[in-house]
Amino acid sequence: MYDDACRFLAEHFSADFASWLMGESITLTELKPSELSLAPIRTDALILLESNESVLHLEFQTRPDPDIPFRMLDYRARVYRKYPNKIMRQVVIYLKQTGSDLVRQTSFQLEQTRHEFAVVRLWEQPATLFLQYPGLIPFATLGQSINAEETLRQAAQLVEQISDLVTRANLMAASGILAGLKLEDEVIYRILQRDIMQESTVYRSIQKEERRSIALNLLRGGVKINLIASATGLSIEEVQQLQEQMSESSQS
Repeated sequence: MYDDACRFLAEHFSADFASWLMGESITLTELKPSELSLAPIRTDALILLESNESVLHLEFQTRPDPDIPFRMLDYRARVYRKYPNKIMRQVVIYLKQTGSDLVRQTSFQLEQTRHEFAVVRLWEQPATLFLQYPGLIPFATLGQSINAEETLRQAAQLVEQISDLVTRANLMAASGILAGLKLEDEVIYRILQRDIMQESTVYRSIQKEERRSIALNLLRGGVKINLIASATGLSIEEVQQLQEQMSESSQS
């Protein structure tokens, strides 16, 4: 769910991410991995955003991953194949604090090949930085602060000032989801408005993805479609579509 929340924020508040990571407030549109020439290695934590001149590649990680350096090289080459004249900024954003050296790797090297990328460890970034941009507010609790609970309270106060109800609900939900990496649920729900969170687009979308994931596991286990639909709340047609996708994937 953390990946989904991050993807939602990057897609809907791309200008805030551009201001933070590229130093300029430009609106970016999503570049689908399927538009690249090869099937993507992994897309659950991947987001590609583009403008006329540049591409911003973000990888959100909750834990260290030894495959990250090669993945960054791989996607750089794919984007270059399609857009050889575009500048590309690649950033791996680690969400949860760890002492692993893997989160400090900023390059891939193989014989004469060397590729570099940027890494951001949220726990080393001042929480106040994220409070400056609406789309980054949900990251504030994961930033560097004296008191994470108080930071979440500050984030909630800023979100509550947003006039658009849909935006407010989505940022509230994303703030609660990401805060779960650092704070207990009881603390989060005491500070945030749980009913507003659960009505948000991002919260419902994540719930839907979780139901789809459960349905796929049940399909692999040979459970009948009608039972899966009843257990997950998905329609029979949705479960059948998942079955078709699973079948196509196994044949490719």
